[in-house]
Amino acid sequence: MMPFKEEKEAKKEAFRKYLESSGVLDALTKVLVALYEQNDKPSSALEFIQQKLGGPSASDYEKLQAEMSDLQTKYNQLLAAHQEISKELEEVKSSHDMAPSSAKETTDGEPQKERL
Repeated sequence: MMPFKEEKEAKKEAFRKYLESSGVLDALTKVLVALYEQNDKPSSALEFIQQKLGGPSASDYEKLQAEMSDLQTKYNQLLAAHQEISKELEEVKSSHDMAPSSAKETTDGEPQKERL
């Protein structure tokens, strides 16, 4: 059995190899170099890194959140309207199926005379 310190070091090394093989270390290095090479450093280094890694800016994120909220509200309204119309349609169908014919018609559309 490995001593605790050796086991911890082995886990760190395995994680480092994982980051390297998955391209994470290379991507982070490129972003940090780009930040280092900026003459005018951005006010938010974190936002710069997020944008360079392909994420939206904070303002873009807020716009997307607002748009998503609006779309969710519209979706909920349309869903409620759809459910209401479906309910009304079922009521009309069931009342139509249960309603007796007031006058029996012949094939030519004329009311049939009752025979006694």
